[in-house]
Amino acid sequence: MTPTWLRQAGADVVLILHVQPGAKKTEISGQYGDALKIRLAAPPVDGKANDALVAFLATKLSVARSTLSLEAGATSRSKRLRLSNAAAAEVAAKLS
Repeated sequence: MTPTWLRQAGADVVLILHVQPGAKKTEISGQYGDALKIRLAAPPVDGKANDALVAFLATKLSVARSTLSLEAGATSRSKRLRLSNAAAAEVAAKLS
């Protein structure tokens, strides 16, 4: 079964995230409602948290940063991120 924070959109995967910037360390901290909660050590200033989020997920998923794009929530804790050419099952396995 696919988690509620993960959706297959054609050849892409869409991640629904709740981000907490300014945390002590960067980590995935479980589910938050219908979103995956990620704590980021980066501060929420000048897009640093968004850059850190993309870098963290690219490393965690073993993909290039260019395959990840922020669709919604640039200035919000609730974000929607798109991963190009991916399978939902693989992404769920790597992030769970």
